[in-house]
Amino acid sequence: MAKTENILRVMEELKQKTGVPRTLFAACPNSLSVIKASFRAAKRNNSPIYFATTLNQVDCDGGYTGMTQAEFTKILAREAAAVHYTGPYVVAIDHGGPWLKDKQSIERWDTERAMQGVKESYEAAILAGYDLIHVDPTVDIFLPKGQIIDIHVVVKRTVELILHAENFRKSHGLPPISYEVGTEEVHGGLADEKTFDTFLEGLKAGLHEVGLDDIWPCFIVGKVGTDLHTTFFDAEVARKLTAKVRPYGSYIKGHYSDDVDNPEDYPKAGMGAANVGPEFTMNEYEALAELEEEEKKQYAEGKVAQLSHMTDVLWQCVYESGRWKKWLHGDEVGKDLKECTPERQLWLVMTGCRYIWQKPEALVARQVLYDNLNHLGINAEEVVLMRIEHNMDKYYNAFNIVNLNDYLKEI
Repeated sequence: MAKTENILRVMEELKQKTGVPRTLFAACPNSLSVIKASFRAAKRNNSPIYFATTLNQVDCDGGYTGMTQAEFTKILAREAAAVHYTGPYVVAIDHGGPWLKDKQSIERWDTERAMQGVKESYEAAILAGYDLIHVDPTVDIFLPKGQIIDIHVVVKRTVELILHAENFRKSHGLPPISYEVGTEEVHGGLADEKTFDTFLEGLKAGLHEVGLDDIWPCFIVGKVGTDLHTTFFDAEVARKLTAKVRPYGSYIKGHYSDDVDNPEDYPKAGMGAANVGPEFTMNEYEALAELEEEEKKQYAEGKVAQLSHMTDVLWQCVYESGRWKKWLHGDEVGKDLKECTPERQLWLVMTGCRYIWQKPEALVARQVLYDNLNHLGINAEEVVLMRIEHNMDKYYNAFNIVNLNDYLKEI
């Protein structure tokens, strides 16, 4: 049995014994700080950590973190060892599908090339030791604007990608991995119940046709009310979707669970796991801004020789990257960043920092900031990590998975 299924099995057995439901917490590792904070939080809470990384972040070309799949898993092992975290952690591709990597969409790769690119990413992830792949062929950039992709096409491409991954894994004699399918986005076509049912039935039949009766996704992503701009989890919808997928042996997975108002409702509604990402980028920005204020204070007192200009550098890097344009609202499209409201400018920069943490200018500014404060007895990196960990802790508690590793040791 694959690692993720094993963890889910133990969680289900515990629920039957204790009556306490549990939800896995998945962090989007968009920076080295988030990776470090994740293992520290997992160690402190004595619980697994799940890394859901997109192909924009980590891929054969290095992604915006600068890490390939092989480098990513080595860095995870290093950071786990650094805090002597010995529990299980899940390494997963998030949103692994054609045109979901920005490069493919911007350069308008044709379907064959885009699918082949995703398959090559899968292969690199499998060789690197990933545990789970989110198969998400729910986007087609060549459809007319406003047209939703045919659910039968989604099923066909999902089966094709799973088949490729399984054939590659088996040909290399590697252990079983897990799968996640679907998307929370409207473009995926899984937003209404009828289409959701059609997808499940079609996927079951499609996997049977290619001889993969023994393969079934442990997670199916559900549209449960949360997205990048909303913070309310719809527990009633989640319960309905859970009732649909549990007979298949799957759990509903939530995406965009950042700053959700009611995280404690996830396990109550039967959610298997939930992703959190941009929230931690914002935590990292906030911590750096807090440190910069202290740096300026010390500079005014003559205790710092040279300012880092940390936030100015981050704003400039985000602006020059152009990645903020991806998150503009409809009435903002075509505007310059400086034409947006101050509140929106700050939000776009804070969430956009995940794309530029590894820019040389950002790295240099951070090092200057850290050095300035470290010389004054302030452990600057510790301040950043604690800010991120603080928010991770609330999910460990709300999802009822504190001390879960005590039970997982049995497997």
